[in-house]
Amino acid sequence: MYRYFLQPQLDVSNNSLIGYELLIRQQVDDKWVLPHDFASIPIDVQADLIQRTAKKLMLKIGSVSFNVNQSQFVDPTIAKAIINAQHQIYPINLVLEVTEEVTDEQVSHQQIIDQVHYFDEHGIQLSLDDIGTGLNTYEHLEPILSYASEIKFAMQNFRQEKRENEIPEALAFWQKIATQYKLRLILEGVENQAEHDMANRIGVDLRQGWFYGKPHLFKL
Repeated sequence: MYRYFLQPQLDVSNNSLIGYELLIRQQVDDKWVLPHDFASIPIDVQADLIQRTAKKLMLKIGSVSFNVNQSQFVDPTIAKAIINAQHQIYPINLVLEVTEEVTDEQVSHQQIIDQVHYFDEHGIQLSLDDIGTGLNTYEHLEPILSYASEIKFAMQNFRQEKRENEIPEALAFWQKIATQYKLRLILEGVENQAEHDMANRIGVDLRQGWFYGKPHLFKL
């Protein structure tokens, strides 16, 4: 059985809840765990979960987001299920966070751009996840930045790569990029007061992390 755990996304400038990221988990031996292979989860299962979850949240938030890899983002069957889910949960916006996960299938920038136009017609937005780490460098993302609605800076990725000392400078860089391209920038992985204060200094208002709320099981 699969369920979504919800993590709040906040605008700290006015202390408001702007949305939730939906983090899928699988129940194994009475415990909720990360699925071993996200790509193997049937998309109709995810779409049904999105619909049921979002409908219960209808009056509370403006958007819900969830992760897909590049191959899933351009897959026509998955797109159809996602669009159907968006129609079911309107006026909540569905945001697709495209991760930097390496997939077997090579996906071109043009494929991403064409799919953004297709999703745009249905009110579905593109978020570029994990910016500044792994494959998602500025040079790699630059051709598609103007087609995105949002970028996400994951501090936990920098920690995993032992690059914590680079976070303030890298975050300031991506803040400038967000301003230049008129993108929302969400800082995720905020875990303590010091990181909260750093984000204040740099001027990043949209945030997500354990400091503001841990992912919690949403009961259906």
